[in-house]
Amino acid sequence: MIKKSIVIVEDDPGLQKQLTLVLATVKDFECRYCVSTGEEALKKIPADPPDIVLMDIMLPGMSGIECVARLKKACPGLEIIILTIYEDSESIFRALKAGASGYLLKSSPPKALFQAIRDIYAGGAPFCSNIARKMIQYLQSSDQSPPKTEPLSAREKEVIEMLSQGYLYKEISDKLNITYETVRTYVKRICVKMHARSRIEAVAKYQH
Repeated sequence: MIKKSIVIVEDDPGLQKQLTLVLATVKDFECRYCVSTGEEALKKIPADPPDIVLMDIMLPGMSGIECVARLKKACPGLEIIILTIYEDSESIFRALKAGASGYLLKSSPPKALFQAIRDIYAGGAPFCSNIARKMIQYLQSSDQSPPKTEPLSAREKEVIEMLSQGYLYKEISDKLNITYETVRTYVKRICVKMHARSRIEAVAKYQH
């Protein structure tokens, strides 16, 4: 069994331990390590990216949102779930704009966290649909001129089109008769070519 590797970025030692113990109860998850600051995360994660990063927003020094933006620049395909106490719209929008793939509250039960990790690995986005809709509207209404993007290949266009229709990675791999990891590779290339920090932003740009 290939385990999903996870890194936790959280400054509360008690919560670090709690999350590590909770993740250890699931046989297909593996917590590699925990770091307490964004600066430490930027030193360690790009050298050997995990499958998923759980990121707090309020960190000493660099904020979690800034850390997300820098990690996504270094590793465009990295999947990051915000895990925080903040549920205001501004925090959500800023986190997703920075490149987070999902947004959960620390008060969420363990099963919600497990499902979020599995959803992200399957190509989903674990946050409320109305939040996703607001974010897409926000991106589409931006007055900023987008940077010039590289043309997508025929296969990349197929993948982004299916993502825009709501297909998950596994469904795309089945329909296109390619492996799951190949789909992930295509999505990473699409994000790089479209100057998108997440597949959500890539889809929003594609639909614009």
